[in-house]
Amino acid sequence: MKDKFTHINKKNNPKMVNVGDKKITKRKATAKATMFLGSEIIAHFQGKELITKKGPVFQTAIVAGIQAVKKTSDLIPMCHPLLINGTDIDIQIIDNEHIEIICEVSIEGKTGVEMEALTGANIAALTVYDMCKAISQKMVIKEVKLVKKSGGKSDINNG
Repeated sequence: MKDKFTHINKKNNPKMVNVGDKKITKRKATAKATMFLGSEIIAHFQGKELITKKGPVFQTAIVAGIQAVKKTSDLIPMCHPLLINGTDIDIQIIDNEHIEIICEVSIEGKTGVEMEALTGANIAALTVYDMCKAISQKMVIKEVKLVKKSGGKSDINNG
């Protein structure tokens, strides 16, 4: 059974998987975070942005998410440091209480970018929370999930 775990060596200790023999392929991953802000916070938005004492909420969250994508291997021990080709984060108000954060990451490499996309979406959501907590602390990061993955051994589409 233990030989099925890729991050465990023969002595049952953690290891980082060797991707040296894998082919370089185009890879892309998209993650989505759904967040409850509540109508009290959403009411403060003017158009598609809310400016707080800490600055513009969505713009700051996007920058934080991009930084998180680049730092994923520093945060998650078995993730490989990657040369990211691109990251695109979009945040939309989807109703009078919720927002949706979409983080898309692309690379040409030997390993996927699912963890980078998930990390970017998470940190963007946490940044929104931090910037809006003076208005209300009833916010909830409801769900963070991998929506799509392409490249490598398999493709995933969780729409």
